[in-house]
Amino acid sequence: MKVIGFNHVTIRVSDLQQSLGFYREILGMDLIHQGRRDVYLEWGTAWVCLMEKKGERRDDMAGLGVDHVAFTIAEEDFDEAVEKLREHRVTILRGPMERGGGRVINFLDPDGVQLELYTGSLEERMKVWE
Repeated sequence: MKVIGFNHVTIRVSDLQQSLGFYREILGMDLIHQGRRDVYLEWGTAWVCLMEKKGERRDDMAGLGVDHVAFTIAEEDFDEAVEKLREHRVTILRGPMERGGGRVINFLDPDGVQLELYTGSLEERMKVWE
């Protein structure tokens, strides 16, 4: 099996419209499709599906599973992205900081899903972890 890259991630959300506003207006993702309970967004070469699960709380999804979703961002766009997160009072968990050969910031979406913006590459990170 030969995988050629990251394709997409599906994130369960409690309120589709609230999350859609966050991912479009704050993060700048492009809306590609909107269904009754899901939306598909594009961000660079990655795409994100938001799937509404009414009645679920973040506590219901605790435990094993996805820890966070990281997206590559260009070094020259990093500071502007951090400022936008701060302007919108997005909960920042860690950073901005240098880590693993790049700059990183970890933050939460409206449902508490941890997202990351990272300027480095896998190759750069492995140099640090060796």
